[in-house]
Amino acid sequence: QVQLVQSGGGLVQAGGSLRLSCAASGYIFRLHTMAWYRQAPGKQRELVATIGRPGTTTYVDSVKGRFTISRDNAKNTVYLQMNSLKPEDTAVYYCNKMSGVAYWGQGTQVTVSS
Repeated sequence: QVQLVQSGGGLVQAGGSLRLSCAASGYIFRLHTMAWYRQAPGKQRELVATIGRPGTTTYVDSVKGRFTISRDNAKNTVYLQMNSLKPEDTAVYYCNKMSGVAYWGQGTQVTVSS
């Protein structure tokens, strides 16, 4: 069955960096677009970044220039490198298999203190 297992995250001061990882299994990873979403308390889940099959990327405006999504098809893993973190980046982050049937990772908390 399809599984997306996330790791990384935690507590960091403003200006710091974190890297999230999402290891996929149960499907042909390299054929599917992957994404990272986040959900802050009291807010709707927000699409943060996507990466397509050829590695093309998109980002929400609020993270452009600070976050980088990447993938390693040999390891069936998608990453989100987050630099220059701000308190408003605090949220639970979810990886997502975007194309075909959607699946979600378990979520990981990112907390940025001011």
